[in-house]
Amino acid sequence: MHDDRTLVESRLKRVLAERIRPAVYPESVPLEVGVWTAPGEPVPVAEGLAAPRSPIAVGDAWGAPWGTSWITVTGTVPQAWAGRTVEALIDLGFDANMPGFQCEGLVYRPDGTPVKGLNPQNQWVRIAAPAVGGEPVLLHVEAASNPVIMDYRPFLPTELGDKETAGDRPQYRLARMDLAVFDETVWQLVLDLEVLGELMAELPVDGARRWELLRAIERALDAVDLQDVNGTAAAARSELTAVLAAPAVPSAHRISAIGHAHIDSAWLWPLRETVRKVARTTANMTALLEDEPDFLYTMSQAQQFAWIKEHRPEVYARVRKAVAEGRFVPAGGMWVESDTNMPSSEAMARQFVYGKRFFLDEFGVENHEAWLPDTFGFTGGLPQIIRNAGSKWLLTQKISWSQVNTFPHHTFLWEGIDGTRIFTHFPPVDTYNCSMKGSEIAHAARNFKDKGVAGHSLAPTGWGDGGGGTTREMVAKAARLRDLEGSATVRWEKPAEFFARAEAEYQDPPVWVGELYLELHRATLTSQAKTKQGNRRSENLLREAELWCATAALRTGAAYPYEQLDRIWKTVLLHQFHDILPGSSIAWVHREAEATYAALAGELEGLIGAAQRALAGDAGGGRELVFNAAPHPRSTVPAGGAAVVAAPAEGCTVAERPEGGYLLRNGLLEVVVDADGLVASVVELASGRETVSPGSRANLLQLHPDFPNMWDAWDVDRFYRNTVTDLTGVDALTAAADGGRASVRIERSFGSSTVVQTLTLHAGEQRLDVDTEVDWHETEKFLKLAFPLDIHTERYAAETQFGHLHRPTHTNTSWDAAKFEACNHRFVHLEEPGWGVALVTASTYGHDVTRTVRDTDGGTTTTVRCSLLRAPRFPDPKTDQGLHRFRHALVPGAAIGDAVREGYRIGLPERRVTGTAERVAPLVEPDHDALVVSAVKLADDRSGDLIVRVYEASGGRTRGRLTTSFPLADAVPCDLLERPWDGTRGDVAVEDGAVRLALRPFELVTLRLRAAG
Repeated sequence: MHDDRTLVESRLKRVLAERIRPAVYPESVPLEVGVWTAPGEPVPVAEGLAAPRSPIAVGDAWGAPWGTSWITVTGTVPQAWAGRTVEALIDLGFDANMPGFQCEGLVYRPDGTPVKGLNPQNQWVRIAAPAVGGEPVLLHVEAASNPVIMDYRPFLPTELGDKETAGDRPQYRLARMDLAVFDETVWQLVLDLEVLGELMAELPVDGARRWELLRAIERALDAVDLQDVNGTAAAARSELTAVLAAPAVPSAHRISAIGHAHIDSAWLWPLRETVRKVARTTANMTALLEDEPDFLYTMSQAQQFAWIKEHRPEVYARVRKAVAEGRFVPAGGMWVESDTNMPSSEAMARQFVYGKRFFLDEFGVENHEAWLPDTFGFTGGLPQIIRNAGSKWLLTQKISWSQVNTFPHHTFLWEGIDGTRIFTHFPPVDTYNCSMKGSEIAHAARNFKDKGVAGHSLAPTGWGDGGGGTTREMVAKAARLRDLEGSATVRWEKPAEFFARAEAEYQDPPVWVGELYLELHRATLTSQAKTKQGNRRSENLLREAELWCATAALRTGAAYPYEQLDRIWKTVLLHQFHDILPGSSIAWVHREAEATYAALAGELEGLIGAAQRALAGDAGGGRELVFNAAPHPRSTVPAGGAAVVAAPAEGCTVAERPEGGYLLRNGLLEVVVDADGLVASVVELASGRETVSPGSRANLLQLHPDFPNMWDAWDVDRFYRNTVTDLTGVDALTAAADGGRASVRIERSFGSSTVVQTLTLHAGEQRLDVDTEVDWHETEKFLKLAFPLDIHTERYAAETQFGHLHRPTHTNTSWDAAKFEACNHRFVHLEEPGWGVALVTASTYGHDVTRTVRDTDGGTTTTVRCSLLRAPRFPDPKTDQGLHRFRHALVPGAAIGDAVREGYRIGLPERRVTGTAERVAPLVEPDHDALVVSAVKLADDRSGDLIVRVYEASGGRTRGRLTTSFPLADAVPCDLLERPWDGTRGDVAVEDGAVRLALRPFELVTLRLRAAG
């Protein structure tokens, strides 16, 4: 037989596009259209429905950036259409390739009932089936003219990302506005041909099944009369019946599909628009669930459920009904799909507390899976947090984006820093926006790395990022792929059902130990510094507010601000979403985030101040109490308590050096600051050990060009290091000392920016504080702060949630080399046997560590550089412009415990309050520095019990006691939701009025403490 394969394939492509698809709607009449444009932000539905309309026609421009237009369509079903299926086709000016990234709409009936959302892949609204001739049609569309931020030429700078700079030029033109007959037979033929054609293209050319499909398609095309597609579609379908009925082979890969719309809680749109995106998508999905009995849909992010509950109660009622029926599945058990690199220990825990509690309270549903398809890497502390929240599974897809190394598993056990293992799945379909294309299904089967021992994967199915969800076409394709020869099999299945099945199938999966590092989007650890500082400050203030409010409640009977703390926590958790905290959202998002953080800080400072005043007593008492919220004592001030302290210690000196610069001393450290304002030497006097590498200088600001190949706000590519400018020019160098401290002030200028640094030694403190103020006005530059250290080590420690993890300082493998920019929380720590050094930070996350061997003496220089600022131009063209302040500290001679202690202290400064009290005893106090208290609060159930969270911070086994300053009746180990812990737990017992603890390395325990009496 002659090879006519390409001839038939080309014929299929053209006939589908030019004849069969257009025949899905064989008859249509135009609708009349009117419009009203809201003058500012979106208005309530009732106001939008009642507003007067002006005529508008197909082809007319509409929609200023970020505007809202209320569009009304009216018409009458022709008498000749009686008994047929009729739909309205409403095209707002869509680009079919951009669902979720441009204009969208939500359709309402005249009474204000929401019907469904409109987007480029979902432009139809069912009017009637069967229709009644002469029936009037009246629909209202709340149309959002969201501008296209990332177009076909992505990453171009644009001012459209903020309504304050976007202008008012209309973005769109109305396209089709028709009432049309829907021919379901032709629609089904389209899907038959699409599924078989897409499958055919994935099969081997020399296989019989490919040619069987080719001939069946050819016969179907022959059966279609191109001048009467609607009249011949049924005959064409009959030619495909046999090939569609052929079952899959028993060994076919099995795919569990779940309807999904990964909706970014903010990204290329502001938070307020996400509220509407969620309403549009959930309206669509609940309607689709009613039409398709086999379909299942899942949605994560409790915040998004809360939004529709508040803003679209009619849609939420439909969601609640579908959840009760088991078909709309809450997933993930987190408040939002957060970043996991940067949130603190407590914030990461509270993501699960607030998410799971919302689903339990609203739906009676408890999730056992963490659902994070798009998060930019996963920290080694996360498995223990997942387990402590009562969950046991994790799904993500993002690791497939890694640029260098292909992850070796799709289903595996992920082991965290404490030894907790979580059953984890990466969908081999390599997308969280599966659309049931044959290429996607075939890729999932081919790509699955656990063949032979497992044969089951999951496919989140539906348009995401900007929302939209699953379409009826995707559902129809899945039905054809349920059991089809040559294809993986597809069935709709809930995430929990998939995980249970996969776990049972794969009895001995491989283990991956440590962080799941994404080899991409590394610059998200630095972009939008003010957002990151707002997050860190909020986390610290929440720790203080809970601690002091709980102390005041138990000591003085003050009211505990449950509702206020609950609201603030939820706001902070929302802003940890994986495009807000990482700094990858539009300018509008980060402008609002800065204002939100400032408002939260004001509230929290008020709570802290009121609680401390209650504890300190009468302000006229004249004593100055020092409050210490850090988990370690400060001088005579206990951790989590307050005390009157003596006058500050003396002993700090500063002397001018003959060769220029200054010598700082405090009896513990001797610091040489040279004439360039750089740190030439830091000697720990007790050991005589030099910290700075010979011939190097620390506190060195370095400037790099920063223009990644793509994903400007997200990425920093390794080649940025090829060019560097050391900022050594000095505008002014001055020094000062007052006995309690000695400091040097350095002023520099570079490009269009200026920087002022202050290097400070404090009496009695073995650390060098580095305060940096940058007035930043650079473009596409990356600013680093370098500390070359005279230390030889193959690895270093970086703090993460409830502990720390180790990373190599070398680049032996491609996996090591790929980690050229990484995350820490409050410290990095480097150590040789017997001596170490820590670099602690108040608010930066990104850093790099490199090593070289010196020609002069053969010693090793290990350089730690903190990432301070970037200046990408997309999606926010003014990223990081303006004034910034950073604080770091160099701690020579530091063991890991010193790094932990100083890391907490730098972000939790002492507070001084005048009163009558001499001492405020801590509510709880551990007797071992490695037992770190991460939270002290009253129980959420308002029982008055005290909740204390403590973890082992050294990475070793630690035994100790947690004493209380109140009579203790009982200590009950709990999960993060403050429920009795039903799993194995380290040794916890009440003994002589204290809690005895024996914790494994990095083990976390939550205790419910009940007072006696």
